[in-house]
Amino acid sequence: MSIHQVQLPLCQRAFSQLLIIDAQERLASAMPADEVDLVVGNIKRLVAAAKMLGIPVIATQHNSKGLGPVIQTIREAMPEGAEPTEKTAFSCCTAPGFERSIASHPDRRQLIVVGMEAHICILQTVSGLQRWGYQVFVPADAIISRKLDFKQNILERMRHGGVQVVCTESVGFEWLGDSSDTQFREVWTLFKQTD
Repeated sequence: MSIHQVQLPLCQRAFSQLLIIDAQERLASAMPADEVDLVVGNIKRLVAAAKMLGIPVIATQHNSKGLGPVIQTIREAMPEGAEPTEKTAFSCCTAPGFERSIASHPDRRQLIVVGMEAHICILQTVSGLQRWGYQVFVPADAIISRKLDFKQNILERMRHGGVQVVCTESVGFEWLGDSSDTQFREVWTLFKQTD
């Protein structure tokens, strides 16, 4: 009898991009109030860590005329010049300009995906990213749907579909990799006090 080892993939700083999907003001107002603050806080932590570690941050906004812009505190945390891709398609992968955005970093084949309406835009985008050959990580505590059942269903579907369902803090420390990293203390500070 042979033993097969399955390697557990980790988020690698040199290969990662952070993708924020539709974390928009009016959409947030439709989300469960007790969860939306946690999710927005975790998205901001990941944005801050990505900026410290030189990881590209990409954002989208769905029909901003109806749903408003990306949440102001997230917009303010994003790197300078990181303008959200406007879209009407549920999957980012079918939105004009999106593929060019992520392909502008050809060696970064890991996408850490966060944002809103997990069971619609996040699910359809993750499926498209996998078809394009990306390795996808979804922090369960940085995505949200209007109903908890929708989110739980989608997390289960993603796990069975080969998506790495993780948590925000894990991503930050996987990006670091070592407590001797010169940016360890800065990143650790982001996570030591959670909302």
